[in-house]
Amino acid sequence: MPSRPYSAAMPSPATFPAALAAQRRTDGARPMVTFYDDATGERVELSVTTYANWVAKTAGLVQDELDGERGGLVLVDLPTHWLGAVWLGAAWSLGMAVTDDHTLAGRADVVVCGPDRVAGYAGSRPGGRQGHPPVVALSLRPLGGRFTEPLPTGITDYGAVVLAQPDVLMALEEPEGTDVAWRDAAGTVTQEELLAEAGAATATAAGGRLLTDLPPSSREGLATVLAPLVGGGGTVWVRNPAPGSWSARAGQERVTEVLRATR
Repeated sequence: MPSRPYSAAMPSPATFPAALAAQRRTDGARPMVTFYDDATGERVELSVTTYANWVAKTAGLVQDELDGERGGLVLVDLPTHWLGAVWLGAAWSLGMAVTDDHTLAGRADVVVCGPDRVAGYAGSRPGGRQGHPPVVALSLRPLGGRFTEPLPTGITDYGAVVLAQPDVLMALEEPEGTDVAWRDAAGTVTQEELLAEAGAATATAAGGRLLTDLPPSSREGLATVLAPLVGGGGTVWVRNPAPGSWSARAGQERVTEVLRATR
C-alpha cells in the first residue's frame, strides 16, 4: 500500500509517539532508517515498524531500569549512527528532553555514549539528580551488538540488555506536545514545535528520502529524523563517508535531498 504522507493541509501530530503510530498504520513496512558506515562496510535498514520496536525497547530500558521519567533529560553523546535516531525516539516516547550539550551533563538523568567516550564518563561521573546519572554505553557494532570487552563498573552495556526489553512500551505518563524535546545553551524546544518544523520541510514532504552525514542527536540533525517521519519518507545516514561516494549512493538509495554536515 503506498504511503499517504502529511501535506500542508494536514497538520503535524503534536507528539512523536502520535507521529510514529500514524506512520505505522499508514505504511509500517517502508524503509525509514538506513545507515552506512563506509569505514566498516556496515549497512543497516529498518522499516517503520522495526524502528518503532527498537524505540519501544530502548524506552522501556530507560523507564523500567534507569528510572527515566517524563520531564527528565537525556544527554546523547553519539556520532552519526542509526542508534542516535532510536535514542531520540525513546526519550520523546517518555516525554523526556534530549541534549548534546556536555555542559548540561550535571543535570542529565541518563547519559548515552559511544565506545570512545566510556573512559571519560567512567572516570568523572558527573553529578546528577541522584549524585550521578546512569551511563549507557553503545558499542556501535553491527546490529547494536554488545561490547566484546567488559565495561567499567557502573556502565550499562546497551547491547547486552536492550533486546530483553518488551516490544511494546507502557509509558507511565503519556507525553504531550508541550513537553520539552530538546535543550541546549540556546534554550528549549517542545515536541510540538519540533514536529511543526518538520512538517514545514518540503523536500521530504511527499515520501522523499534524505541522504545525510549529520548526527541525528544534534540540533540540526533532529530534522533528519522528524521531517522524513512526518512526511512519510526515510533517511539514509552515512558515517565515515568515502570520498566521491555521494552521487553514486544518492542514485542507489533514490534520495530526493542531500544534507551534509558543515566541514
